[in-house]
Amino acid sequence: MNGGAKVSYMECLNCGNCKSGDMAYFCLMKNELLLNTEAQSLVVEKTRSGWKKGDPGYEVHRRKSRKDVELNS
Repeated sequence: MNGGAKVSYMECLNCGNCKSGDMAYFCLMKNELLLNTEAQSLVVEKTRSGWKKGDPGYEVHRRKSRKDVELNS
């Protein structure tokens, strides 16, 4: 035994959590949740495609598409 002295180094358990690429991971050796400083967040911008109320041609487009649906039914 080491006489009750604390060991100053920590060995990695190679669990792979830190290499998962997530923004946060649980370290089994340290027994705590850690932030991954190497992971980069991917920002996804939402784009709206299609017609939206308030567009100048919205009503014309809506009526035309409804008429097409009624004709195909």
